[in-house]
Amino acid sequence: MSSVTAPSPEIGLPPGLVLVEAPHADDVDAPDAWAYRAVADIDDEIERETHGHADMALAPRDVLSGMQHQEYAHKQRFVVVRADALDAAHGPGAARPAVDDVVAHLFLCRPVTSNTHLGELYPFVRATARRRGIGAALLALGERLHTDAGRSVLYSATAHGSEPPAGPGAIEATTGSGRVPADAPGARLALAHGYALEQVDRHSELDLPVPPDVLGRHGAQARAVAGDAYRTLTWTDEVPDAWADDVAVLFTRMSTDAPVGGVDYGEDPWDAHRVRTWVDQLRGRGYGFLMTVAEHVPTRTLAAFTVLELPRDRPAVVHQEDTLVLREHRGRRLGMLVKVANLEALRDALPEGRRVHTGNAEENTHMLAINVALGFRPAGTWASWQKRVGAAGPGEGKTA
Repeated sequence: MSSVTAPSPEIGLPPGLVLVEAPHADDVDAPDAWAYRAVADIDDEIERETHGHADMALAPRDVLSGMQHQEYAHKQRFVVVRADALDAAHGPGAARPAVDDVVAHLFLCRPVTSNTHLGELYPFVRATARRRGIGAALLALGERLHTDAGRSVLYSATAHGSEPPAGPGAIEATTGSGRVPADAPGARLALAHGYALEQVDRHSELDLPVPPDVLGRHGAQARAVAGDAYRTLTWTDEVPDAWADDVAVLFTRMSTDAPVGGVDYGEDPWDAHRVRTWVDQLRGRGYGFLMTVAEHVPTRTLAAFTVLELPRDRPAVVHQEDTLVLREHRGRRLGMLVKVANLEALRDALPEGRRVHTGNAEENTHMLAINVALGFRPAGTWASWQKRVGAAGPGEGKTA
């Protein structure tokens, strides 16, 4: 792909703006990475608008790494650029568009090893460029590309800085748990184009360090219930080869055992190779991680796990990612057991850590209760939107 691509077909953008597919580069500092840097800049702007900080904003390396890894999903990125900046970028030695020449972007993702009925699409528009039809044009493009590829279920997501009370100013998820503001730009766009709010995740934050007495009390209680049948193992920045298959089972079961609301999402199988790919992708983004697992000692298999991701260039920020207890091992306080052990490891590994961000389905009352007990507080919501555009084939996804 050339460093500055030719404009894509007309999609109904306002005059003076053109759409191009983001050129790929092998380094975020290369001239060809101008679009990736712009995507990160837009994400930073929207995160600050939504949450008041950029803790969860994509960095250029995150955009680059995601596009480099396409083993399990086909991904595309498009950017909306000021036409004059794009015109000036053509020719020998010409400068590339600057980050503020890009006013919007679209990310498309199509799983290729499972859930092949599903197409994900995420349009983002700078605040200064909204209400001009750009978001609608990007959404329509994404829908067309997905349906042309045979996808019958479309999925998108929006982030919100607060959860409104029930009433006319709120949209309630089809699960009956969780709401988003009806006047939020992303919610308005989704509703106007026929998407249903299928699930709401609570975004929660935890201040660090967690008081030692809180971890000590909850850890002791969890160990007393789990008994000698379970022991925890904690790994830093690696998954030992001897446990990669078991970890793959846990990641697979995240797609079947964790609540997905009305989202038509079926099993997403993992194997040891995919676990190693996940580790490699984190390294490519400049991330470390802590993973604590609970081993079922009698069978020498893993029963639970939890993951903390650590952006190395933002040591104050920690992302709590997957936590799962296999259904057959629930009721033994293993969720609390692994979370406490991982937070204790975090205290020693990252003393400069100041806050942890996480998300949990609002209907997942058990995991939310664990988080609240540890000190997590509500900090907004993430919304899952879905639109059906055709009949799924046999065995595709779940029945919503």
